[in-house]
Amino acid sequence: MYATAPTFDIDHSPEWGSDRLDLDAYLRRIGYEGVRDNSLKTLQQVHRAHMSTISFENVDIAVGRTVSLDIAELERKLVHSGRGGYCYETNLLFAAALDRLGFPVMRMLSRIREGDTRRRFRSHTSLLVRTADEPDTVWLADPGYGYAGLIEPMPLRDGARATVGAWSWELGVDDGHWVLRSQDGEGRWSDLYVFRPERQYEVDYRAAHYVSSTRPGSPFVNRLVAQRGSETVRHRLRNDVLVTDHPDGRTERAVLAPDEVVAALREKFGLTLTDEDVSLLLGFLQRGESAAAC
Repeated sequence: MYATAPTFDIDHSPEWGSDRLDLDAYLRRIGYEGVRDNSLKTLQQVHRAHMSTISFENVDIAVGRTVSLDIAELERKLVHSGRGGYCYETNLLFAAALDRLGFPVMRMLSRIREGDTRRRFRSHTSLLVRTADEPDTVWLADPGYGYAGLIEPMPLRDGARATVGAWSWELGVDDGHWVLRSQDGEGRWSDLYVFRPERQYEVDYRAAHYVSSTRPGSPFVNRLVAQRGSETVRHRLRNDVLVTDHPDGRTERAVLAPDEVVAALREKFGLTLTDEDVSLLLGFLQRGESAAAC
């Protein structure tokens, strides 16, 4: 029953704050200079530009700051301050930009699998989008997943496959859910996440975000995470461990000193970090070293 394309239209609800987004500043941030319309080509280009510019990262959560999903705060942090964010931040910013460009967007919450089929609570956000020139096709868009996420949107069809650069993805249906899979450098497929095409509201995101950013045991609480993927390489940072995946299946793993972690966040993940950010990060990493030594 979930293998059919859902129907939805442009969401004009003021709860997302899309009308307050400085679209010019956002497009400058991601380096997009193309046509501003609601065509498939624009969707693909803006998605790719966002994915390649705004990294997945949870620096604020790791160092104990409160993270807001208000559009003004997302713009301040991700657009004007040169930072990234985790999925709620980056995908809600992207969705607001799509609203401004005239795309019908459905905001959803998804269940992470990462190769594990245990049923987890819905902790990831992904988007369904329609375009003006292909009105009968729904596109899965998700520039905020992280290292293995989609570089460009893919059509919501059972068995659909997409390849960008060295990486491939496919969509299927499992237990009444759509499932997005990714292929690794050795040709093996693994589930990234599953979802049902059900519209979520701002209150749903506030609840899921609160759990993900404050609950002990969350993968983002008391843990530094940064991820970035491109056509040719994927980087994953967890606390002081940097993992680099290559298309031929090679994986490099390096344990970094605290100052090297800061350098990696700037150089590998493109983050602009203030002196305060660096001070808090070094304190966080040094506490982790002390705990590991006990």
